[in-house]
Amino acid sequence: MLKNYLKIAWKVLLRRKFFTFISLFGISFTLMILMVATAMVDHLTGSHTPETHMDRTIFINFNKMTSETKNSMMNSVPSYYYLQRYVMPMKTPEKIAIGSTFKGVNSYVNNKRLSLDLKYTDANFWEILEFNFLEGKAFNQQNLKNADKLAVITDYTRDQYFGSDVPAVGKSIVVDGVRYQVCGVVEDVPISRFNSYANVWVPLSTSNINKGDISLFGEHMAIILAKKPSDIPKIKAEYQHIVRQIKVPDPQNFDRFASYAEGILEGVVVRQLFGSRYGDDSGMGKFVAVVSLIVLLFMLMPTINLVNINVSRILERSSEIGVRKAFGASSRMLIGQFLVENIFLTLLGGLLGFLLSALALQLISSSGIIPYAQLTLNWRVFAVGIGLSLVFGLLSGVIPAYKMSKLQAVEALKGGQL
Repeated sequence: MLKNYLKIAWKVLLRRKFFTFISLFGISFTLMILMVATAMVDHLTGSHTPETHMDRTIFINFNKMTSETKNSMMNSVPSYYYLQRYVMPMKTPEKIAIGSTFKGVNSYVNNKRLSLDLKYTDANFWEILEFNFLEGKAFNQQNLKNADKLAVITDYTRDQYFGSDVPAVGKSIVVDGVRYQVCGVVEDVPISRFNSYANVWVPLSTSNINKGDISLFGEHMAIILAKKPSDIPKIKAEYQHIVRQIKVPDPQNFDRFASYAEGILEGVVVRQLFGSRYGDDSGMGKFVAVVSLIVLLFMLMPTINLVNINVSRILERSSEIGVRKAFGASSRMLIGQFLVENIFLTLLGGLLGFLLSALALQLISSSGIIPYAQLTLNWRVFAVGIGLSLVFGLLSGVIPAYKMSKLQAVEALKGGQL
């Protein structure tokens, strides 16, 4: 039965090529936009090199102090002191890494300035994250203890400083006025992965950290790796227990200190845009509602157009419907047939949208809009695309199919109106 429905659907599509083109264009263009957006979100928050364990990785990127009565707020990244005192002693995580936020520095090659982004890290940074090493290896705990001036650089940095594809391990590189010996070369990291991104990584012990500064705010961040995904809530609970015991350092202007260990989407995007200014609500519910509404509205217009086209198709086939009803076809069978036909059409549009998405992502990657990013369509994006295609097909096919099924055989044979 299904095979016959698909054959009929194919012949119907070929019957009115212009309507078919309009339908496929609307479906494929809409799905292309949605899949490109999905791919970009996946690129930002999904598991990609070097952040390959996102299902059990969370970050501490922001501390804040607030006062609702004085309508004041201070929001910044944590200090090295704060992370060492309050975060590193945590018991639940498998590993905790501390690194600085990346900063722009200068290097000079043949009297030409080379702008680079520098990041200070500890040894755990290289154990939690999985970089693709092209040469050499990362510095280790002993190197940190000795404050060895070693550097891991990207292949972009290598090519710009030493020459294209010239081996760099063992050679010296001067960054921000300090001479380091290159110990490893890794593939470029997109700037969108800001917790791991840099052009040059050097030992944290070589930075000028003021050990006497006990401020809660500074220029460092922490990466926390759980033993398993189910430990994430336990780690968050342990961290919140610690945070609640921290006294506000400026009680005259602030009455509450807050900090959260969260994933990229929840901590960086959702909480900053939708989270409570003074409370603990991350704003995830608002975020889901807003995104769902945007997707629904974006799909609504092409769905309505497709409904109108489907109604026109059904009117053209009224005599066929009448004959089938006269020979005993039930309303349920007719609805099933037309839904299969419509889903077949939307899946074709989805396939075309998938190809257009791949082309669009290739153009975005090659344009350099997101430095070092390689946007691709993986199984997660593909699953979203297929799901949207099915939803598209059902939404645009149910109403015309239901109206068609209600036609009486005599009315249908006379070309009755829906």
